[in-house]
This record gives sequence, C-alpha cells and structure tokens, in this order.
Amino acid sequence: MMAEAECKDGLGASGKFGGPGWTFDFGPRGGGRRRRRMFGSGELRLVLLKLVADEPRHGYELIKAIEELTEGTYAPSPGTIYPTLSLLEDEGAIAQAAGDETRKAYEATDAGRTELDERADEVEALFERLSGHGEHRRAFATPEMFRALGNLAGVLKNRARSGKLDEETMREIVDLVDELAKKIERL
Repeated sequence: MMAEAECKDGLGASGKFGGPGWTFDFGPRGGGRRRRRMFGSGELRLVLLKLVADEPRHGYELIKAIEELTEGTYAPSPGTIYPTLSLLEDEGAIAQAAGDETRKAYEATDAGRTELDERADEVEALFERLSGHGEHRRAFATPEMFRALGNLAGVLKNRARSGKLDEETMREIVDLVDELAKKIERL
C-alpha cells in the first residue's frame, strides 16, 4: 500500500507524476476544489417565487426560465424544483393556477407577493448574480481558451506518461505553471 506522503508530493503509486491517485485536474482524488453551489439556503425558493409571481408557470417552464436566466450555465433538476414548489405551496406562498389541467402551473398568492415586496432588494441582487453567471463563464469559455488549456493539459499528461519525468524536471514544470498563474493573475 502506498504511503500517504507519496501521494502528497505529486507522485502516484508508480512513482510518476500523475500516477494512480491523481485526477485529470492534476490533484489528489478527493482534494480538488468543489464547484460552488448555485443557490445558497433559501435562494432557489425565492427565485421560484419571483418567477411564478411574474407569470403562472409549471415546473418545466421554471427549469427553462432558470437555464435562460443563467445563459445556459445552470439548469436545475426536477428533483430540486418540485420539492421546492411543494414547500412554497405548503407555506401558502404559491397555489395551483386555474386553467390547464394537464400540467400543474403555479402562481403567487397574496402572501407570496407580500414576501417578495419585503425582500425586494434581496431578490434583485439574487437575479443580478444569476444573470451575471453566464457572462462570467462566457468570458472564460472561448474556443481559444479551451484550445490553450487543452494544449497545456495534453503536454503535461504526455510528459507524465513518458516515464522520463524525474523529480527535478517535475519541480521545474510546477515552477513554470506557478509562474504562469502569477503572470495571468497580474493581467
């Protein structure tokens, strides 16, 4: 069994950089950064309440509205939408809209509209953040950026697999990548 120290210094079980125990993002398994959650506590509830207050909608329309709001960067699953709609309905903030019997559309109640009025600043800031989410991703997700990152990842992977990566060369590569990161940060 591999000693814990062997994983921490960048060497996998094979003694090579990027060996077993390392993931594509060049970090130890389980040690990578997690993506930040799209919604904090209670935020999805507010988004859904605002969207059904704007116009009656059913679950699928709400999923699509959030996806559109974030410019395609996030689409909540039915497993998050429908329980939240049930919660809002139980709280009396929304009710089933009259009309189409084939789909369960919801609309805001007076209590729901009152809550939105009381929390208007919070709702506005939340929608601003969500609409800016796609903008930030778009700035990063250019074809040129993906090509450059792919080139870097490919070179690192090929070098690691070559079997010609001694400790000194590995440290040089790490220093180069760190230096590049600092230069990019200063731009």
